[in-house]
Amino acid sequence: MDKSNLKDFFENAKQVSKPDLERLSVETHDEVFKRTDCLSCGNCCKTAPPIVTPADVKRIARFLEKSPKQIIRNFTIQDFNGEMSFDQVPCRFLGDDNYCSIYEVRPEACRDYPHTRSNQFMRRKNLHNKNFEICPAVEEIITIMENKIKEQGLDNV
Repeated sequence: MDKSNLKDFFENAKQVSKPDLERLSVETHDEVFKRTDCLSCGNCCKTAPPIVTPADVKRIARFLEKSPKQIIRNFTIQDFNGEMSFDQVPCRFLGDDNYCSIYEVRPEACRDYPHTRSNQFMRRKNLHNKNFEICPAVEEIITIMENKIKEQGLDNV
């Protein structure tokens, strides 16, 4: 699947009922990630700094035995909307072996990546478009979803 097919997928997915699409996104995400080894890739950590919430900062601060202010000052940047993200790409917590040194307390955005297991799948299509370029699992998830939609006749709503 290439980027132009992705646009077609989202156009066709508009014909699928919201409950069916939500079920498919969760089911397909789980199916793909049962056999996906993220450590063999690490593109997300190498290219896309995650949003970091105040709750993430507190969790990371406790783990690293630093103050939340130290975490904010030393590891994050804020955009014009006030959203924080990590300040380096690749992520400073990513090791050469693609292991995350703060994995147990990683930001919620990292836990949810690539955001395809969602009850708001269509509302996140811009995010899926971006992640399609970064995460090989996104292409696989969308390809499988597209096939399931056709096989199950879900696009005839």
